Amino acid sequence: MRRTLSVSFALLSMIGMFAAFTPSPAQAQGQGVSDASSGQQASGFELEQNYPNPFNPETTIPFTLGEELFVSGQPVVVSVSIFNLLQQPIAIPLALRHPAGEIEVQQLEYTSPGYYEAFWDGRDGAGNQVASGVYFVRLTVNGRSQYKRMLVTK
Repeated sequence: MRRTLSVSFALLSMIGMFAAFTPSPAQAQGQGVSDASSGQQASGFELEQNYPNPFNPETTIPFTLGEELFVSGQPVVVSVSIFNLLQQPIAIPLALRHPAGEIEVQQLEYTSPGYYEAFWDGRDGAGNQVASGVYFVRLTVNGRSQYKRMLVTK
């Protein structure tokens, strides 16, 4: 019984941390942040679910940049970041097939709409393999963000 309560408390704590990490729809509208459920219609871009998920040791993170982001003729600025349950930054994935090459997706300019991908090798910023568990990916486009949950398994 005591073990069941401990496990239940741990799961509720994890859910609470996820709820704290993910902005509510009211926060999203007020802060220029879009939640994952609003999708591309509201923001002009969409963070899609990484694949494979769960994964070990690497994953691909797809995202779409809609045409409405480019009507001004200006490039859009894109960042992708990986966070742990404690909301600590873990890594910055690499852009796949970007004109500048395979570089970190951090304040990276994209000049045309389309389907793009980032790659994460499952390592933290120091090059260490991350532990099994839940991680979050954040896609930020021109200051607006979407989040998805990812699962690393060993």
